[in-house]
Amino acid sequence: MRRVVFNQKGGVGKSTITCNLAAIAAHAGQRTLVVDLDPQGNTTQYLMGDAAHAIEPTLADFFDELLSFRLYPREPADFVHETPFPGLDLLPAHRELDDLQGKLESRYKIYKLREALESLTDYDQIYIDTPPALNFYTRSALIAADRCLIPFDCDDFSRRALYELLDSVREIQQDHNGGLQVEGIVVNQFQAQARLPRSVVDELVAEGHPVLEPYLSSSVKVRESHQQARPLVHLAPRHKLTREYQALHGALGV
Repeated sequence: MRRVVFNQKGGVGKSTITCNLAAIAAHAGQRTLVVDLDPQGNTTQYLMGDAAHAIEPTLADFFDELLSFRLYPREPADFVHETPFPGLDLLPAHRELDDLQGKLESRYKIYKLREALESLTDYDQIYIDTPPALNFYTRSALIAADRCLIPFDCDDFSRRALYELLDSVREIQQDHNGGLQVEGIVVNQFQAQARLPRSVVDELVAEGHPVLEPYLSSSVKVRESHQQARPLVHLAPRHKLTREYQALHGALGV
């Protein structure tokens, strides 16, 4: 199962959701890979901590080799790294992904990520984190994935942006990946006692959108998890938010 976590809006928790769902899958005994396509590398930093700055080779190297026509290019598995967490591997990001994007797009390498991930047959689950934009890397991820998760942070601006996002997914489905399914909307940073978040989410449900439960609560524990580079299932296995993530993972078609 290849699952992309996608939203064109920044700050909605894509990297946090990607890493924590993947860590839970690995913790449950599933061989799991995380693919970090965001040049900012937040997912790579989250999973690798201080080692993230020195990790080589990266996805930038992978895409660069696609452009260089090397006689003996490395296999996709050669770019995979173990994380400190058993059963959880990483295809890491690098800031040079930004510089490669235009060349990759002009040479129509849009299907190469799908080909690479299809060759990595040892994994039960693959989670793909994307940049906060509908660019070459995001389109590549949507083409490579079976399922799409959409983080949603409970404000009216996000709700209006959601409709445009769903149109973008439908375009990818029609033109490139007929098997892609919108698995659901992940409500993040939810404040149950606040009126606006509840009303916005209720409207999405009433409109028939696939809003997943449980909703993920707002918690300072997430910042601690980022600072320590430890997903919640390893940092605080009994915390309320960890249990919500575990329930969400259980609700997915894994």
